[in-house]
Amino acid sequence: MMSRSCINLLDLVSGDMLNLPQTPRSLPRVMTVPGIFSDTDGDGSNDGDSDAPLSGCRKKKIIVANFLPLHAQKDLKSSKWSFSFDEDSLLLQMKDGFSINTEVVYVGSLKVDVDASEQEEVSQKLLEEFNCVPTFLPPDLHKKFYHGFCKHQLWPLFHYMLPMCPDHGDRFDKLLWQAYVSANKVFADKVMEVINPEEDYVWVHDYHLMVLPTFLRKRFYRVKLGFFLHSPFPSSEIYRTLPVRNEILKALLNADLIGFHTFDYARHFLSCCSRMLGLDYESKRGHIGLEYFGRTVYIKILPVGVHMGRLESALNHPSSSIKVKEIQKQFEGKKIIVGVDDMDIFKGISLKLLAMERLLQQNPELQGKVVMVQIVNPARSSGKDVQEAKKETYSTTKRINRTFGFPGYEPVVLIDRHVPFYEKTAYYALAECCIVNAVRDGMNLIPYKYIVCRQGTPKMDEALGVDYRLPHSSTIVVSEFIGCSPSLSGAIRVNPWDVEAVADALNLALTMPDLEKQLRHEKHYRYISFHDVAYWAHSFMQDLERACKDHYSKRCWGIGFGLNFRILSLSPSFRKLSNEHIVSAYKRTYRRAIFLDYDGTVVPQTSIVKTPSAEVISVLNNLCSDPKNTVFIVSGRGKDSLSEWFVQCENLGIAAEHGYLMRWNRMSSWETSSLVADFDWKKIAEPVIKLYTEATDGSYIETKESALVWHHQYADPDFGSCQAKELLDHLENVLANEPVVVKRGQHIVEVKPQGVTKGLVAERVLSAMISNGKSPDFVMCIGDDRSDEDMFESISRTASSLSFCSAPEIFACTVGQKPSKARYYLDDTAEVLALLQCLATASSLKSRGGTEVQVSFDDVF
Repeated sequence: MMSRSCINLLDLVSGDMLNLPQTPRSLPRVMTVPGIFSDTDGDGSNDGDSDAPLSGCRKKKIIVANFLPLHAQKDLKSSKWSFSFDEDSLLLQMKDGFSINTEVVYVGSLKVDVDASEQEEVSQKLLEEFNCVPTFLPPDLHKKFYHGFCKHQLWPLFHYMLPMCPDHGDRFDKLLWQAYVSANKVFADKVMEVINPEEDYVWVHDYHLMVLPTFLRKRFYRVKLGFFLHSPFPSSEIYRTLPVRNEILKALLNADLIGFHTFDYARHFLSCCSRMLGLDYESKRGHIGLEYFGRTVYIKILPVGVHMGRLESALNHPSSSIKVKEIQKQFEGKKIIVGVDDMDIFKGISLKLLAMERLLQQNPELQGKVVMVQIVNPARSSGKDVQEAKKETYSTTKRINRTFGFPGYEPVVLIDRHVPFYEKTAYYALAECCIVNAVRDGMNLIPYKYIVCRQGTPKMDEALGVDYRLPHSSTIVVSEFIGCSPSLSGAIRVNPWDVEAVADALNLALTMPDLEKQLRHEKHYRYISFHDVAYWAHSFMQDLERACKDHYSKRCWGIGFGLNFRILSLSPSFRKLSNEHIVSAYKRTYRRAIFLDYDGTVVPQTSIVKTPSAEVISVLNNLCSDPKNTVFIVSGRGKDSLSEWFVQCENLGIAAEHGYLMRWNRMSSWETSSLVADFDWKKIAEPVIKLYTEATDGSYIETKESALVWHHQYADPDFGSCQAKELLDHLENVLANEPVVVKRGQHIVEVKPQGVTKGLVAERVLSAMISNGKSPDFVMCIGDDRSDEDMFESISRTASSLSFCSAPEIFACTVGQKPSKARYYLDDTAEVLALLQCLATASSLKSRGGTEVQVSFDDVF
């Protein structure tokens, strides 16, 4: 493993984006391991060199969110603070998903201001009595962080509102972004005060803290870290307008597990990673994973649930029974439609009211018989948009009541005040229908709560005057643009912008046969009662543990500056190829075989100019001029291109089309593999590939002597990848009885003859050298693609099976940090060329001794 001093150097190089100072400590040092105190005041070393987790200490779950699950109140007379748990808080309820022995520590802000002189005392009290660690943000920082960047930039954007003009959203402000980063660092510092990084799990919640993972990962390379987004994640077309889009994506990817409520939100996130960071994802055995610098970042899709016990307790509360009787008397003979929403522009309250107006217009018989009770929760942010939404809500309500109301009847009852939970449960229990009409929203648990309240309890049924043994029923009208919509398969889904359709849906909900209402209700209740908040928390934590199980089986390095910091995580047997190490082996050997891929190895994969540079030609000529070397370019490209590009390299061996065509030097002729004799399959494959080329803008066909290749690197990333998967399946079906293989590579789908691989080239060259009495003592192979993995495997296999005089020194090296059969890696083509230059220099410094290995193609066969 790396030494601690080495890791400190890497940590120092990574830097801080804003050089933010460590937040002042407001907690004493916390004992994280029995008998050992953790001191995190300085920039001490991280856990990057730990070989194994510490044992014998109690594992904690550290829950980090913007606000702590607490109520806080200060007595004006005694100036003493009193605190109590917020029983309605999701953060508190999720504890039910953990084992009874699990210690849960909360990190977050209080919803009240605490004077600086009282903060240390409050911190101590909250830690000792509530296991809570408060983050005290200065008022100005909190305003810029929460009301500025979170509520006026991130929140509207994540709900698909672009700042097209000053009156329609706030423009990006770098100062607010810096405040957001500063606040996230404060939260991270508080986590560092209480964490035992080898044992504890950290679960970060929501968009307020999206860059926090970087600060924790930078300090503790192997921290066990999960993140869950409770809001929508927008499509890439919306998200990419954010100036700090890459910084946030990279910060999130420092987590081990990222959770979303719906597949749509996860799909949008993955699309952003693909389009903006060039990352691909795979689904294996039901789990979606992103490969990111040797780490697998897992994606989880699981909607949150409600706390069944809390709802049932509220239904059984005496206040609920009293309230339900009051409401029942108030609306006697009328059907109630209930809506509960925050006052903001995305909840669609005004659209809901317009649908109610249309319902009464189209169905006069419902006038006087149906009432919409709209409960308005206090707005979570202030601003012009909230005031406009409130004004429109009131004016629409007034117009409807004036048009369709009469003495003793108001069709819309607007409740704009704090409504206790017991009162809401009473409205839920009585309502014939619940409508959630948001134009864009996250999970929204209102329909879940409504269904549980409609199921009721024996005590609530008694208050309602119904037999609890009879079937219960409920109907829901839900917007298709909210997170809970996919899980409510029995709900009536609507487009909230289509007022006519929403009015029809309300009418359908009110007039639906009782049996259908019961069946829909039972289906929903079964799902909700099983997928409750405990299930959600347990499932997420279970997947987080699985995502972190390999942390201590890999070596880790920190690379990158500021919010570009990330961890390079590699297997202990997979390491960067050191120039000094390979040059040392090169100098002491005399019969060397060198195999080089072309695209992505000696020429960048993204380069528009594919011809080799003068530097590449010079380096290859220098290597080939050493009689101790046998050098081959092994490529999937055709022989004509390779012959033209390397016409100046007299002694360079070339294997084209993955080894179907091969020559040992410029003077020797091209010979084909004897494994291939039939190309009739091209008549079948070519029309199929042309079909996909015509349907996929930016794709094209490359025709080789032995193969057909479909390229999609210039097509839309998502569509191109989708088409490639479909083409692969299509070709495998139509060519099932042909002597060919169909493979996907980097932005390609290739059809080629069976048995023709780059690995066969390496095997033939090594065998020929041995048969000529020139058994190699040095073998180097460098490549970047899946096809090069055949060479890596073949070299290892050949070295163990053929009659070498002595075991050769083998250097199989892939380009880029990724899973590979190679033991070494280099970061990019620049490092490959630098390595080759070092070898060429080593050759030129030594006298040219020995004779060059000359082998004809006939010797191979």
